[in-house]
Amino acid sequence: MSGKNVTEVVLADAAGIAKAARILESGGLVAVPTETVYGLAARADRAEAVAKIYAAKGRPDFNPLIVHVAGVEQAERYAEFSPGARALAEAHWPGPLTQVLPRRADAALAAAVTAGLPTVALRAPAHSAMRALLAAVDFPLAAPSANRSGFISPTCAAHVLASLDGRIDLVLDGGATEAGVESTIVAVRADGSVEELRPGPLQIGALLVGGNIEAPGQLASHYAPGKPVRLNAIRAQPDEFLIGFGVITGDCTLSASGDLTEAATRLYAALHEAALAPQPRIAVAPVPEEGVGRAINDRLRRAAA
Repeated sequence: MSGKNVTEVVLADAAGIAKAARILESGGLVAVPTETVYGLAARADRAEAVAKIYAAKGRPDFNPLIVHVAGVEQAERYAEFSPGARALAEAHWPGPLTQVLPRRADAALAAAVTAGLPTVALRAPAHSAMRALLAAVDFPLAAPSANRSGFISPTCAAHVLASLDGRIDLVLDGGATEAGVESTIVAVRADGSVEELRPGPLQIGALLVGGNIEAPGQLASHYAPGKPVRLNAIRAQPDEFLIGFGVITGDCTLSASGDLTEAATRLYAALHEAALAPQPRIAVAPVPEEGVGRAINDRLRRAAA
């Protein structure tokens, strides 16, 4: 491939949103910034559009997709909301919370979105570009992270192009994302209990569970930089690129001050930098298992798997 992008990149302004809406209307693929990472959006109500997501990402078809909606009113067209699920939505939407809920029998969604499961993953994102796009179309958007499946998630337009250039129609460039790690995913069970399926920026205080794949981001090996990754490293070996944290400086750092929010924002950018470095291996300094540090360590463990 030449140095010229095959996939068009436009600013996430009014003209860019309008162009993206036209592409999505016709069944195309658009990478869109959210407050977590860039998502690869297609209309969730057409099987052929959703199939393009799986093809572009090389994503296994048993891995369901998150459906992005404007809010609870639209979400109720696709899922059954218990009082507990509605309370969570009212407290945390729009924002980085995905709920896995019983799919309505009359939900007008492509079957591949839910990967054959009786549930659907729903989120109302907070990012202004994604909200403007949802307001510009009259259908929900299926949008997993905008990268090849299993690779590092993208937090800027350049990261999207690194693995999807030429495979998708458009990238809406809204600059670097804010949260840096994917949304918290919870399932609200029939008995009212809330189970965390994937840790993320929001701390819900739910029971963390493993087991069968019900939501994105549960594969054991994921977010991989293409090199061996060693965790909890105090210092680098001669052949390692060290990602530091706090007093451990490294070749780059998640946060020199030990700030976990900054570390989450920097996580994927640091992994992209490490992937491009000449060293054949990556080491990562210890990150506290608290707050959003739980989400950071979850992604790092999957990157190292």
